[in-house]
Amino acid sequence: MSLSRIISGTMNWGSWGANYSSTEISELIKCAYENGINTFDHADIYGGYTTEEAFGEGFKLSGIDRKEVIFISKCGIMYPCEKLKIDVKHYDYSRSHIIKSVENSLKNLNTNYLDCLLLHRPSPIMDIHEISDTIDYLIDKKMIKSFGVSNFTVSQMSLLEKYIKVSYNQINFSLTNYEPMFDGTLDYMQINNIKPMAYSPLGNYFTSNNKTLLDKVKKMCLKYSCHEDEVLLSWILRHNSGILPVIGSSKEERIARSSKAEKINIELIDWFELLEASMGKRLP
Repeated sequence: MSLSRIISGTMNWGSWGANYSSTEISELIKCAYENGINTFDHADIYGGYTTEEAFGEGFKLSGIDRKEVIFISKCGIMYPCEKLKIDVKHYDYSRSHIIKSVENSLKNLNTNYLDCLLLHRPSPIMDIHEISDTIDYLIDKKMIKSFGVSNFTVSQMSLLEKYIKVSYNQINFSLTNYEPMFDGTLDYMQINNIKPMAYSPLGNYFTSNNKTLLDKVKKMCLKYSCHEDEVLLSWILRHNSGILPVIGSSKEERIARSSKAEKINIELIDWFELLEASMGKRLP
């Protein structure tokens, strides 16, 4: 089953954001699913290692068949919090930790497999051989179906791909954070068939003081009869690498609205007009 073009990110559903009950999470899951969003993005650390469990309880209440949805989760960050009393935030990509993290995610999400496991952030001392052997083991045991990374540079992806197939890289990308189009990141992913996911897809638009950009987006809202967030998402979807925006909303109306961005076929001239406004200058 393919990932939906829009992915629902769960970071703000738990104690790091809305702090929803399992019943409220169930309603959000159903809202996403009913609007064509079948993919949910997690990380073990969300909510200080509590959000996956809350989601798992909500998913049970939703009544949706597990086979009809896709679960992504991330591991590797060791985050100081109530559930993990350590002094220093760091990264752990040892075999034992990766396996333990996956086992915990499976338990918390009430599932026996993850559709995709991502390494949350690169570690400067990660052992590529140990990581690749561990991922092979998890795939062989059918605990995960596919593998990817998050926040990895071109050289880090290239290093890892010497030993194991990287299928995804979740990067920070938006109309106001467009650098991956020009620093080789998206080029490399297209060449090597790595699917990009984009977290923070609205960027800093809603806190921006770039009046030109604000005016241009509002102009597009009138032209395409849509909301500002739909324009921002449709701009990302127009890119030929097939970027999958990971929306972070915990509001039903915004989740439902985001799926409408797929129906906006933003014109070429409009796409570049928005980029120029964000850059504050003409393209070279």
